[in-house]
Amino acid sequence: MTTAHSLAAEGLSLGYGDRVVIDSLDLAVPPGLITAIVGANACGKSTLLRSMSRLLAPRSGRVLLDGEEVHRIPARQLARTLGLLPQSPVAPEGIVVSDLVGRGRHPHQGMFSRWKAEDDAAVAAALEATGTTALADRPVDELSGGQRQRVWIAMALAQHTDVLLLDEPTTFLDASHQVEVLDLLTDLNATRGTTVVMVLHDLNLAARYADHVLALTDGRLHASGTPDEVLTEETVRAVFGLDSRIIEDPVSGRPLMLPKGRHHVRDAERGGRAAAETRAARGVRAGRSAG
Repeated sequence: MTTAHSLAAEGLSLGYGDRVVIDSLDLAVPPGLITAIVGANACGKSTLLRSMSRLLAPRSGRVLLDGEEVHRIPARQLARTLGLLPQSPVAPEGIVVSDLVGRGRHPHQGMFSRWKAEDDAAVAAALEATGTTALADRPVDELSGGQRQRVWIAMALAQHTDVLLLDEPTTFLDASHQVEVLDLLTDLNATRGTTVVMVLHDLNLAARYADHVLALTDGRLHASGTPDEVLTEETVRAVFGLDSRIIEDPVSGRPLMLPKGRHHVRDAERGGRAAAETRAARGVRAGRSAG
């Protein structure tokens, strides 16, 4: 099992140029759990992840790993504890799976150190954990989307980090591969105790797989808690500007969000709403006539 680490932000403000993306953000990531970060496009989800991994320095405030500012931790030292899988990573042309996964061992090697048996063992264990051992000699660019994503996760595992950050790990994957990747992350959390923090666009996948949800809107934390606490009709409306109905997922027992579009309500509900609007209009006309 891995070591549980605390990860938090205090008064964190982030931006690019003159544009403020995250403003005075305070949050805490529960150690040893799966946390999903959700929110509308451009609300600061990926920017927050970049700052957590030391890629983007704060304008003010700080990101803390075990109480120490991540931007004060040497990069190689941080990479032994915390790994980042960015959105749509690109592998060098022609590289085979085992070589790509082996790159995860770089933080554990000094400038002049040589590849050791423990590095081989780490790569083999990462391939086995992600079900990619049979792909070890295959070129990465020949793999399916789901296979590639599992290989990237294997590289992060070979890094032997206790905290894994993933920026939209299900992007561009079909439904079966999305489930495949999220099942894998759940397995890693359950068997290794890896703290997983991932940005997800699909609220229903976040509800099904996450233990903890952070909902961002306009660079601020709108809600934080369990899926049942965060994924409510009120929060969906406030964060996404979307009317919805939340029911219990018959498979997982977690919240299931059903969006309400203008053309996707039952006839009875549509008719009832139309009747109410008609009654209201008649009342207005009657009031005018009486006046």
